[in-house]
Amino acid sequence: MISNKIRRKTDSPPLVSVRLLDQLRERIRYKHYSLSTERTYVQWVRAFVHFHKLRHPREMGKPEVEAFLMWLASERQVSASTHRQALSALLFLYGEVLGVELPWLNEIGRPRQVRRLPVVLSADEIKRLFQFLDGEHLLFAKLLYGTGLRIMEAMRLRVKDIDFARNTIIVREAKGNKDRAVMLPATLIEPLRAQLARANVFWAQDRAANRPGVYLPHALERKFPRAGQSWAWHWVFPQETLSTDPRSGIERRHHAHETAFQRAFKRALELAQVHQPATPHTLRHSFATQVLQSGYDIRTVQELLGHADVKTTMIYTHVLKVGGAGVRSPLDVL
Repeated sequence: MISNKIRRKTDSPPLVSVRLLDQLRERIRYKHYSLSTERTYVQWVRAFVHFHKLRHPREMGKPEVEAFLMWLASERQVSASTHRQALSALLFLYGEVLGVELPWLNEIGRPRQVRRLPVVLSADEIKRLFQFLDGEHLLFAKLLYGTGLRIMEAMRLRVKDIDFARNTIIVREAKGNKDRAVMLPATLIEPLRAQLARANVFWAQDRAANRPGVYLPHALERKFPRAGQSWAWHWVFPQETLSTDPRSGIERRHHAHETAFQRAFKRALELAQVHQPATPHTLRHSFATQVLQSGYDIRTVQELLGHADVKTTMIYTHVLKVGGAGVRSPLDVL
């Protein structure tokens, strides 16, 4: 047992689970972290334990944590962001699950984050890309580019979040657990109405079959038992097939999976001969750059993107300084 551990005072209730990874999941859910964060933290803690031959983390200290992080950096050659992700998982494990503070954790070096310019597509590249998308995938791509939404923010949209009267889309519990409002592009009003008509077919089928309603966040399912079966809470982009909720085990209608759109997007890039290393998130970067280029101020763009710090939004001003919007080359003066 490592002697330099200090018992930490916490407001969290005592853990019920016995196994370490179950305790980790229990505490993550108590803190209302997302399912993706839960899976990521479980993955890193499992890797940490296996790296040290199944020793319990309570029996390990600074040398073991440093050895694991060093292995990730030198042998696995992970990026700085992945390195920080692993460290965050271990900090959560020791602080929130095991309930101890390790003074030496502050001594462990953090990898320096290198700020890189985001990939941004030109208007011409966007048009070519759209030519090789169709149906729901085309609508989804236009929604990302037209509003600056993150891919999962768009996937999780509910019927009630689209306000046609005010031409507004409400993004619920986005990154940082904050809500925000973005514009509803005029050119997407009719396509979104048609998408809701398609979604309503799945909703009607589920109601006719008396299937469980869609997933509701937090305790809303207990407070409003029938809300999940209502049209207002249904997904804008529902999945065609039913799936099992990984936490509750209930088979229900989930929103469309992001991997289907990611595959369609990658295929469209190849067909459109767009050679930028773009991803669906590139549409968000392109939105921000185009809005700034149109003359809107940086604070407006910050609010539309949902950035907590304007410094994050400032990265797009550097993109605008590249190429024609930047300094004129002396070669062109000759």
